[in-house]
Amino acid sequence: MAARNPEQILAAIDAARRIAIVGSPGAGKSTLSRALAGRTGLPLVHLDQLHWEAGWTEPEESVWRARVARAAEGESWIIDGNYGGTMAPRLARADLVLWLDFPTALCLWRLGKRIAGGYGRVRPDMAPGCPEKLDWGFVWYVARFRRDGRSRLLAALPSATGRVIQIDRPAMLDALQASRGTKRGTRAR
Repeated sequence: MAARNPEQILAAIDAARRIAIVGSPGAGKSTLSRALAGRTGLPLVHLDQLHWEAGWTEPEESVWRARVARAAEGESWIIDGNYGGTMAPRLARADLVLWLDFPTALCLWRLGKRIAGGYGRVRPDMAPGCPEKLDWGFVWYVARFRRDGRSRLLAALPSATGRVIQIDRPAMLDALQASRGTKRGTRAR
């Protein structure tokens, strides 16, 4: 599951039509998904944009599940985010699952940088009307993710129909984010 060769991971990325990116908040899912969308030309779906409504309001559960199902039914995509209750349709359709598995301290550091750098502004991967804020409940969730959320993610990953690649070294993530490729529409298949 863990991959050590960025060229092999990039080959898998270039071959995939549907890529799910999962992992702890603060791991770098949205940053990686933007880089890979630029590399591949695949449509990008941020689950935070589908989930949240203005003012940090959550949709009805049926509405939320329908949004995720509709996104996962697409012919091609990169979908970033966890939202464990909606993992099944993404894992069932993804050709490739990139699992960002980093230490809690790193994820908390990145979360702190994200909050400090964007406080009061809406991130590009967030729904309109949801400015960055300090939410201690969310910080606590990130602090406990390896203990609580990671086990649920590990339980879900075997249901993936595509290849699952664990990325557990920040240097590997940096290499993938720095990669440049040719968008699919401009190269022969």
